[in-house]
Amino acid sequence: MKNYKESDYALNKYSAGIVYRFADGIVEVTLEKYLAENPDSTEADFLALKKVSDSDYLDQVQAENAQTKKNSPLAELEGTKFCCTPSLEDTLIGNGDGQNMLISRTQRKEITRAALVKLTEVQRRRYIQYHAFGFSARKIAKLEGSNHKSVLESLNAAEKKIKKFCAAHKKHPPKTN
Repeated sequence: MKNYKESDYALNKYSAGIVYRFADGIVEVTLEKYLAENPDSTEADFLALKKVSDSDYLDQVQAENAQTKKNSPLAELEGTKFCCTPSLEDTLIGNGDGQNMLISRTQRKEITRAALVKLTEVQRRRYIQYHAFGFSARKIAKLEGSNHKSVLESLNAAEKKIKKFCAAHKKHPPKTN
């Protein structure tokens, strides 16, 4: 926890002048320095600036505290649904109420292979480049020398075929020996 007495707000509030903290040190603007630099100003002007300065530092501290209270350590989130992203197979094979079917890893691999076989050679290549290697549609189009819109259409068609295939297998999962 941060020491309150060392905060910019406390330093400014309990000082007679206006305090600015920089990386290389602290600068304090006192009443005497302010009046010397601004001969037409009065002590009331300085006190008004001091009040604004205190208010600004207070607003800053309150905003920091409000944000800090919203933060939570990552260690607490470990293993929760907020940190875990389901695999593509789990997403595609999940049943309608959001619960995933309990199938083995080998069954998932079989379903994935069978779904990829249903795609054309071009769709399969683009789908793998997009999902496995993280290439963008524009990058795939550039590599192939084609239009990125045709790549997007191909990826969408592949996605539809895979979803249709997985929906059929959700109703009738493959049997293991």
